[in-house]
Amino acid sequence: CARKDPAADGRCDGRRRVKRPQRVFTGNVNMKSGSAGCRNTSSARFHIHTTLQLSINLSYVGLTDKYMNFQELNLPNALLRALRDKEYERPTPIQMQAIPAALEGRDILGTAQTGTGKTAAFTLPILQLLSAEPRTKGRRTIKTLVLTPTRELAIQIDECCRDYARYTDIRHCVIFGGVNQRPQVDALQRGIDLLVATPGRLLDLIGQGYVSLSDIRFFVLDEADRMLDMGFIHDIRRILPLLPAKRQTLFFSATMPDDIVKLANTMLRNPAHVTVTPPASVVETIRQSVLFAEKAEKRTLLASLLRERPESSVLVFSRTKHGADRIARILTKAGIEGRAIHGDKSQGARERAMNDFRAGRCRVLIATDIAARGIDISELPLVINYDLPEVAE
Repeated sequence: CARKDPAADGRCDGRRRVKRPQRVFTGNVNMKSGSAGCRNTSSARFHIHTTLQLSINLSYVGLTDKYMNFQELNLPNALLRALRDKEYERPTPIQMQAIPAALEGRDILGTAQTGTGKTAAFTLPILQLLSAEPRTKGRRTIKTLVLTPTRELAIQIDECCRDYARYTDIRHCVIFGGVNQRPQVDALQRGIDLLVATPGRLLDLIGQGYVSLSDIRFFVLDEADRMLDMGFIHDIRRILPLLPAKRQTLFFSATMPDDIVKLANTMLRNPAHVTVTPPASVVETIRQSVLFAEKAEKRTLLASLLRERPESSVLVFSRTKHGADRIARILTKAGIEGRAIHGDKSQGARERAMNDFRAGRCRVLIATDIAARGIDISELPLVINYDLPEVAE
C-alpha cells in the first residue's frame, strides 16, 4: 500500500519509499592456499562491500491494470475508510492478486515474502465476507482462524485486524503461549468472529474446551514454511481434522519447497496461485555487505562494527537462543546496549525488549533466525546476520 508519508508507521502492509537498509553477513571461512588469492590462512581476513542492484520480476497471475486503487477492488466503505486512516492509497501486487480471488470464494496458494502486504491481502477480503453475513442470535462463534508460527507475528496480525475492522462490528482476538491464558479465555467467551492463534496455545485451549473450530468458514495458514522449520507440522495435522471440510483456505509461504507443496495439496481445492517474488529473490532496496572472519574474531568484529556504524537501531540475528544471549552479554561488556529476544524469554520480556528497541531506548536487538518473520520494525536501517542462515531463502 503506497503511503503519503514515508516516515509514517507502516506496521502491516505499506509500499513506501524508504532509505535503503543494509544487511551484513558474517561467517567463518577456512581459507586454503591460493583460494581467493590469499595464501596466509592465519591472518586472512576479507572485507567485501558490494551493492546489489537486483530487479525482481513480479508474476501477476490474472492481474490487469484496472486495479489501480482499493475502490476498484470493490471493498466496502467501512474498510475503505479504515485504509484511508492508515493512509494506504494503492494495493500492492499481492493484494491486487489475492483480494479478488478471495472475494470469489477461491482457495489461495500464495508465495510472498514478508513485507509485501500479505496480511492485508488475506484480512481485507475475509473482513468483507464476514461483514456481509447476517448476524445470528446468541454468542458469536469463531468463523475465521488465522494460524501463524510466532507470538510476535500473531500480535501484529491482530493489530492489523483491529485497524482494518475499526468501522465494522467484527470481533477478533489473539491467543498465544507464554502468558496467562485468562484474558484470552475471557475474550473467547464473550464471542468473537476472527481468531489469530499460534498452534500450541490453540491446541491447549481446544483441549480445555474453550475453542471450537466447527463453524470455521475461512482458514488462513500464514508463513507455512516457517511453521515446518519450527516443527509445527504435527500440530497442523492435529488441527486440520477439527476444521469443517467445507471452508475457504488461504495458504501463504515465503518459499515453496517440496514439503510445503505436499502440505498445500492436502489442504487446497483448485486454488488460485498468487506469486509476487521468484524463489530466493533479494529485495532490491537492500544493500548487502559480507565480512569474512575467523570464529574467534567475530565477537570483536561485531563490537567494532557497531561502534563504527552510525545507525541508531541495529537488528542482529543469531542461529541459536544460547548464541543470542551470549551476543547480548558480549555487547553489554563492550558498553553497547543490547537485548536478546527468543522463545525461551517470557512474553513480557520479549514485548519490553521490542518496545525499548522501537522507542530507541535499546540500540541493538539480538534475535534468533526463527524469529526473523515475526519482527516488524519500520525504517530499520541495519541488519546483521552473526551466523550464516541455515536456509539461504
